[in-house]
Amino acid sequence: MLKSLTAAFGAALLLIGAAGCSGEAPKAGATSTAGINGAGSSFFNPLASQWAESYKGAASANVNYNSMGSGAGIRQIKAKTVDFGASDKPLTVAELDEAGLYQFPIVMGGVVPIINVPGVESGKFTLTGQVLADIFQAKIKNWNDKAIADLNPGVTLPNLPITIVHRADGSGTTYLFTSYLTKVSADWAKNIGGSDAIQWPAGIGGKGNEGVSAFVAQTQGAIGYVEFAYAMKTNTPYANLKNHDGNVVTPSAETFAAAASGADWKNAPGNQLLLLDQPGAQSWPITGAVFILMHKEQANADKGKATLAFFDWAYDNGDTAANSLHYVPLPAEVKNLIREQWATTITAGGQPIYTAKAQ
Repeated sequence: MLKSLTAAFGAALLLIGAAGCSGEAPKAGATSTAGINGAGSSFFNPLASQWAESYKGAASANVNYNSMGSGAGIRQIKAKTVDFGASDKPLTVAELDEAGLYQFPIVMGGVVPIINVPGVESGKFTLTGQVLADIFQAKIKNWNDKAIADLNPGVTLPNLPITIVHRADGSGTTYLFTSYLTKVSADWAKNIGGSDAIQWPAGIGGKGNEGVSAFVAQTQGAIGYVEFAYAMKTNTPYANLKNHDGNVVTPSAETFAAAASGADWKNAPGNQLLLLDQPGAQSWPITGAVFILMHKEQANADKGKATLAFFDWAYDNGDTAANSLHYVPLPAEVKNLIREQWATTITAGGQPIYTAKAQ
């Protein structure tokens, strides 16, 4: 199962075309530039695969993207072994400055609890943040526990032990999930906290969103957390959540967009912004962005140009694929804000390397 899921999401190498420095999508047969290497977020991987398929015929160069988790992506871009990293965990301004990095959002999405409980279907089962925190602390051990049953009148819950599935690798998805639990559960905040890698009280670990999806799918009584596209792709049941306003909401692009509607990117230092437990009647409580990490000063100007050209193309042409996979594209004004940053932030030899056209 894990092998097939990994193949399905293209977790190894993604062939995506590179572009030139003009800010326009490259033409087929364009002159090849140096190959581009990226690594990181498995949250981003389903969409990266779709964008790759659409873009690879437009240029002759390749980008190798390795879906290995946000933590690994951050380490690799800091070590300069890749040309870009992808992370669901935004770095602080101090962390960016220390490593000479710049980050920008590329797309937004949601993290959802997935379950494997006999007789329980997606959209017909609800949890709260506090109950979710108690489950992942192993305080609630059975599916028919009163705390769960009280939230789900009319749902027949089996007397079945809960098996916790969590990430085994450093993960931006884990960062979003545990940071949310830290906001809604004082007990979680005190005992565990929010991070991309924690000491889990119990459970089994899977590598990447792919691994967590696979373990939950094959383990009766399991619960895990993944980016929503993985739940949809694998047809794994997911739980609704009560949000900040006390409403029961179902994960969808619409509820992710509701959570992101108040995002103030213009006033976010270093583009560091979280979208957790946002107010709003329809806001999904575990919403976040995927961030692309690049070095401010590029050792290879051609690679820097080609990398920015691809993401510029994605801003222009990638929304349909993003919507089909239940991600939330950035608003046009945010994309143009980021394009303006590229022109002044990413340089080679102290000179700007890429000027994008506002759309």
